[in-house]
Amino acid sequence: VDDLEVAGRRVLVRSDLNVPLEDGRITDDGRIRASVPTIKSITDRGGRAVVLAHLGRPKGAPDPKYSLQPVADRLAELLGSPVRFASDVVGESAQQAVAALQDGEVALLENVRFEPGETKGDADLARRMAALGDVYVGDAFGAVHRAHSSVSGIPALLEHASGYLVVSELEVLQKLTMDPERPYVVVLGGSKVSDKLAVITSLLGLVDKLLIGGGMCFTFLKAQGHEVGDSLLEEDQLDAVRGMLATAAERGVELLLPTDVVVADDVSETASTQVVAADAIPAGWKGLDIGPESVRAFAAALADARTVFWNGPMGVFELAPFAQGTLGVAKAVASSGAFTVVGGGDSAAAVRQFGLDDEFSHISTGGGASLEYLEGRQLPGVTALQS
Repeated sequence: VDDLEVAGRRVLVRSDLNVPLEDGRITDDGRIRASVPTIKSITDRGGRAVVLAHLGRPKGAPDPKYSLQPVADRLAELLGSPVRFASDVVGESAQQAVAALQDGEVALLENVRFEPGETKGDADLARRMAALGDVYVGDAFGAVHRAHSSVSGIPALLEHASGYLVVSELEVLQKLTMDPERPYVVVLGGSKVSDKLAVITSLLGLVDKLLIGGGMCFTFLKAQGHEVGDSLLEEDQLDAVRGMLATAAERGVELLLPTDVVVADDVSETASTQVVAADAIPAGWKGLDIGPESVRAFAAALADARTVFWNGPMGVFELAPFAQGTLGVAKAVASSGAFTVVGGGDSAAAVRQFGLDDEFSHISTGGGASLEYLEGRQLPGVTALQS
């Protein structure tokens, strides 16, 4: 973005403003904060910033609960200047908001996913959006793995550049894949093995230790022949997981699974809970967090790390009875003295919930995008910015 001539020009900025909302209130503004430096770089140099973004997954039509209006209000607070808000994406409101912009001002257009063509990568929609700007800046790292109109369509039509956020995210991910300082430890959690199959396969050729918690660990435990009660289980992934366990052993990768888990009879704050051995989960009980012994083992495995990548919580951290595993691992990663990267999504939310966000080297704004990068896949939004 520093290389673009922006003074007096309309600069379309695709930002990642996809924040969690509860009753119209933003519960974590991390992504909005991360978008501010690029927008300010444009307005400080006399550019007219026209911000495009999505929120949630509306069904290609306007839906009040996914409106970016609360985001516009918060963005204005963070910028310390007004933000014009358009109630549509390429319609009359958007055209008027952009036409009214003066040098150094900002407009935010309504949720791009209210347009049915956005997620289909519709070329006509890309042309209509491009008509609102003179140049384009791609800064939505959390969406660069999507071939959407506002992500990969517009840069094919306008002079373009990367925003600060995209540049910094890619620099960090290159550090994780090109020549990481060793020992390199990866901590993976979250609910499904199927979401992480490709990244685990890729990482087994790169890491020294792989620590697995969250709902996905039960498919690993089952693959080893253990009973997992009513815990989350992907039966159709058992063979794939057995293959991964064999590959880890062949390559000398230390693969750690929980040795104890917190089980409950229900997923609620008031559920009955107990800590049991991971190979002895009783029928009718669900594993919802890793146990204290597992936290200690994971912390010991992290103690000598020089590089750590963490993606996915260790349990249902949003509920107090099942938050200790994620908190314990977060503290262990933060205190390891390593180069530490949290891979977006729920892990980033957990780190902020625990007030530990300043303790990590980098908190990614894009969970899916960072995983796909680590899988070695082409990211359409990055490819478009590089061409």
